Amino acid sequence: MAYATLDELKGRLDWDLDPDELRIAAGALEDASDMAATYGREWPEESAPRLVRTLVLKSAARYLRNPNGYTQSRAGDETLAWSDAHGRDAGTVYFTREEIRLLEELAGRKRGISSVAVSSWGTKLPHRDAGGHVPVDYGGDTFPLFGDAVSPW
Repeated sequence: MAYATLDELKGRLDWDLDPDELRIAAGALEDASDMAATYGREWPEESAPRLVRTLVLKSAARYLRNPNGYTQSRAGDETLAWSDAHGRDAGTVYFTREEIRLLEELAGRKRGISSVAVSSWGTKLPHRDAGGHVPVDYGGDTFPLFGDAVSPW
C-alpha cells in the first residue's frame, strides 16, 4: 500500500534515479505511507486526502535527497556531520512534528484534554434540576449525588 506513486516521487526530484535508487525510492514510499497510516489512519488508497499524498512524497523525497541524514559535508578534509535534531529519525524516512500534527488532524484526532460524562449502564445522566439525586439501576430510590440542587457540594 502506498499513498503516492513512484512517478509522482520522480517528479519531485531533480535527477534521474538509477536502479538502486528506484528500489530505495519504492521502499521509502511504502515506509512513509505506513507511517502516515499510523499517525493518521488507514485511508483507502484511492480516496486518501491529497495532503496525505503530499506529505508522503515530501518525506520520501527528503530521505532520497539525504539518506544518511547529514547536516554538513566537506570534500576537502572529508568532514561529515550529523545532527541530533531529528534524533533516531536522522537518516530514515520520517515526518516532522508539524507533518504529524497535520496527519492527526486529517484523521480527526485532536490533541488535548477533554471531559467525558460517565454513568452506569441503562441510566440517564443526572440533571441539576433533579434535586441533586441520580437514578439507580435496581429501580429503587434515587441516590443523593449532590448535597442539594443549588450547590453541588
